[in-house]
Amino acid sequence: MARGGVGSRREIERWIDEGRLKINGNPAGLGDRLKEGDHLLINDRVVHWEKFVEQPTRVLLYHKPVGEVVTRRDPEGRPVVFTQLPKLAVSRWIAVGRLDINTSGLLLVTNNGELANRLMHPSTQVEREYAVRILGEVSEATLAKLKQGVELEDGKAKFDDIRFFGGEGANKWYNVIVAEGRNRLVRRLWESQEVIVSRLMRVRYGPVVLPERLKARTFYELTDKELELLFEFAGMAAEKPAHISKTEVKTHKPGKR
Repeated sequence: MARGGVGSRREIERWIDEGRLKINGNPAGLGDRLKEGDHLLINDRVVHWEKFVEQPTRVLLYHKPVGEVVTRRDPEGRPVVFTQLPKLAVSRWIAVGRLDINTSGLLLVTNNGELANRLMHPSTQVEREYAVRILGEVSEATLAKLKQGVELEDGKAKFDDIRFFGGEGANKWYNVIVAEGRNRLVRRLWESQEVIVSRLMRVRYGPVVLPERLKARTFYELTDKELELLFEFAGMAAEKPAHISKTEVKTHKPGKR
């Protein structure tokens, strides 16, 4: 079920503990395996789980612009990233982490829930790299403090690396690296030192880098070889290549499925 994007492993384990999953009319237990012909219910609704087994893994690199939210529906009517992606006949797209509405850049999405979970799980300590535009000067003492760690409302945090990338006048650019996905962590770290962030863009997630030629609101689909490397990074066995080869770079604009 995690593989098909129905929920994360943790969610599904919780559902099992709560008795919300049934296999052939009996409550499911941790470690149970589905076999051909099994009848699965989640919250008394039939789940056609067989289709999740057959789908090949797909991973998209989406260049999220400022103003879009990483959610399936927004009660305020703001644009959501999932409407910019191609429709799936089976399962659904899962975002690997989030970017807030004012942050742009690399967003990984996949139809493989297990892969998404591996890339997001705190134990994996996957690096996230951001390009940050700062208003004003930042002292060496402040930079050192941000690398040593500061106390935030949800615990101590730090930048694993900070590199100056230039800039003229009031604006300066830095690239920073964090190894956790706490909400608005990069902004909150700078703000803890009363530094104003005027622009924030994620440029790397683990081994995946935002392609320079990938424009906002477009995406690129990983090739079979690139998927194999991502599986290896996540500590998962690679799948057999899909019957349709993805050997060419594919960039897409919304509305062109």
